[in-house]
Amino acid sequence: MKLCSRKMTRELALNVLSWHYDPPYDFYYNQVTEEAISELVNDGYMAVEDEKGELLGFYCSGRSAQVPAGRAVGVYTEYAIDIGVGMHPELTGKGNGSLFLSLVLNELKPINSDVIFRLTVAKFNIRAIKLYENLGFKKMSEIKSDTHDFIIMLKW
Repeated sequence: MKLCSRKMTRELALNVLSWHYDPPYDFYYNQVTEEAISELVNDGYMAVEDEKGELLGFYCSGRSAQVPAGRAVGVYTEYAIDIGVGMHPELTGKGNGSLFLSLVLNELKPINSDVIFRLTVAKFNIRAIKLYENLGFKKMSEIKSDTHDFIIMLKW
């Protein structure tokens, strides 16, 4: 399967916001609001599609990929490229993550540059943590928000 990315549009954002995940992954469920649409369209989100143009997921980088609780305790002070990813719920847990995340890393890595990538993942999301570890990410720290615990992972 060949993947490509393109800038998030309003139509794609509405599609993403309509996704429903089974528990415990329903933590990632978003409501369709103008604010949510605006964030996806205006805050640097990219849609990831297959060769047929089917929406498979999305990614973001920078501040959009950070968890507010992490900013509050200063876990994002060291330079790194923060990454946030989301995959269509029908495609999760079926071996698609490695290809998907590899595309994201390749697109975000500056040419001829050593870079550190940083992910913040919900601690309960063992499936994603295994994927990230398989692609070379290592657990660096943990943070707590009012509702969830998160793991900060780095890849050099």
